[in-house]
Amino acid sequence: MQIPTLDTERLQLLPPTLACDAVYQRFYTDAEASRHYSGPLTPAAAWARLASDLGVWHLQGFGVWAIQRRAEGDIVGMCGFWQGRGWPRELTWWLLPEYRGMGIAQEASRAAIDHAYRVFGWDSVQTYMNDNNMAARTLVERLGGIKFDRQIFPDGLERDLYRFPNPHNS
Repeated sequence: MQIPTLDTERLQLLPPTLACDAVYQRFYTDAEASRHYSGPLTPAAAWARLASDLGVWHLQGFGVWAIQRRAEGDIVGMCGFWQGRGWPRELTWWLLPEYRGMGIAQEASRAAIDHAYRVFGWDSVQTYMNDNNMAARTLVERLGGIKFDRQIFPDGLERDLYRFPNPHNS
């Protein structure tokens, strides 16, 4: 499968590659940075997460992209779609801490949402987060996410589900 590259004004969303390993190591082994993403992980588990993020493209036809700042050429996080067995498909993202608050996650998420509706042809793009992840909830609301359900997930936690509007429907 050819994983697409997405372009925005400031970013390129690239297929995950070996070049992402250092960013995965920094993010997932940092307890505070990765606390909403099952972290901290061991270096071996961070590597396995990268391998999984690449492999899911081939198993499911979608996945996450590496977020690269165009001008600087550095990879600062990931954004795209995830669906574990028994879980709803979701928009997901993470950034290294020093790149938060710059609008990067919002810009990358808008590109991913657009791609899901326009290219994947999905009729719904949704996300969810733990109740205490206020930064994620704020971003979802900025992206126009609308709460449509609350359910218990396979890990036993209850979460709100949000749906994003299709930017191609008026």
